[in-house]
Amino acid sequence: MRAMLCKAFGPPESLVLEELPRPALGPGQVRLAVQAAGVNFPDVLMIQGKYQWKPPFPFAPGAEVAGEVIEIAPDVTSVKRGDRVMAMVGANGFADEAVAAAVSCMILPESMDYVVGAGFSMTYGTSYYALVQRAQLKAGEVLLVHGAAGGVGTAAVDIGKHLGAKIIATGGSDEKLARVATHYGIEHVLNYQSNPKWRERVKEITAGQGADVVYEAVGGEVLEQSLRCLNWNGRILIIGFAGGEIPKVPANLILLKSASLVGVFWGAWLGREPEVNRANFQTMFDWHKAGKLKPMVSHTFPLERAADALYAVINREVVGKCVITMGRS
Repeated sequence: MRAMLCKAFGPPESLVLEELPRPALGPGQVRLAVQAAGVNFPDVLMIQGKYQWKPPFPFAPGAEVAGEVIEIAPDVTSVKRGDRVMAMVGANGFADEAVAAAVSCMILPESMDYVVGAGFSMTYGTSYYALVQRAQLKAGEVLLVHGAAGGVGTAAVDIGKHLGAKIIATGGSDEKLARVATHYGIEHVLNYQSNPKWRERVKEITAGQGADVVYEAVGGEVLEQSLRCLNWNGRILIIGFAGGEIPKVPANLILLKSASLVGVFWGAWLGREPEVNRANFQTMFDWHKAGKLKPMVSHTFPLERAADALYAVINREVVGKCVITMGRS
């Protein structure tokens, strides 16, 4: 099997493509012929030694994969050989074979190819949990999505639109926002880099009411400005801090709007309520089969070009997801 290995912490170009022996299967595990692997910013942090979890050397980055089950441990009954699945593997996904826990595998709907499946788990899992379980988003409410051109952002736009919300999408690039608007058929996009008065524009779009739910994955000043254009009983979903700055929140603004700041940690939650998480995905798979979801994958790279894939993420070139494919070039 081939794997793109990290042998010492460093930049993407320090990764080395090597042939390796197959790892043994343990109880409850399956072996996948990986067809595609999602690329995420934590992969960058992991190879630089900046992630909270540090796998032992050598390891391959790549937390989410899609492929075919080619071997199962004797105690596995939830999947079988030949099943098309996506799976969370934590690391070692940038390889043409991977070992995954059977419980982490979900059978892909016939409508979903491996490339889309490889980038679906983290972004759509996070965004569905955020909007449905945490925000309880209702049809007709205004959903303000920050970082709307990113992986979780495009997923939030996609899910929110299907749930009947009125979408306002923000980001830092007119070109990326235009692609999101065209792909999802949304009317309102705002560039918070070039338009410092974006919160006033949110109030104008909503006839002075403000947003009901804010999907906040940026951090910094964006969070405080979001509080200032929030509707009564509004909810701000704290997804992450892609801008790098963890904000300090003026508590008086929360009081004045009777607002809620709601933490969203999908990775921790799915371990606590795995059956609810699995039901979430089954709902989304049904939507996808019905043509009601449109995941965005702007970049694909072969395994040999994994460094280029990571730099596409680092340089913020990606709209939606970046995915590595395993076919030999």
